[in-house]
Amino acid sequence: RKWGYITIGYRGSYTIGREAQADAKFRRVARITVCGKTALAKEVFGETLNESRDPDRPPERYTARYYLKFNFLEQAFDRLSEAGFRMAACSSTGTCAFAPEQGGPADDKIWTSYTEYVFCRD
Repeated sequence: RKWGYITIGYRGSYTIGREAQADAKFRRVARITVCGKTALAKEVFGETLNESRDPDRPPERYTARYYLKFNFLEQAFDRLSEAGFRMAACSSTGTCAFAPEQGGPADDKIWTSYTEYVFCRD
């Protein structure tokens, strides 16, 4: 087994009204992105790896253009763990915007976030 790193990323969003947590509305994860060497990504994710955005990438080259055909983070984490990877780091950012211009109630705020998880195998 080769050593290496794979980074998993996703964007998320949710809306919180004036009364806060009682009525938070979460949206599902739309797409899980994969960054790393092509050979490692194919080894871990196999047929569930969507290569359509970077189809002819050589096995030892890096790419950040792959994504998964499923959208459950737990499933991605399970596959990485089964392949001998462990989480090395994670990072998340978030922004907030008011929703009235998008047709939402005047007091609603839309929060968006981007999260990355870095996995490594020694």
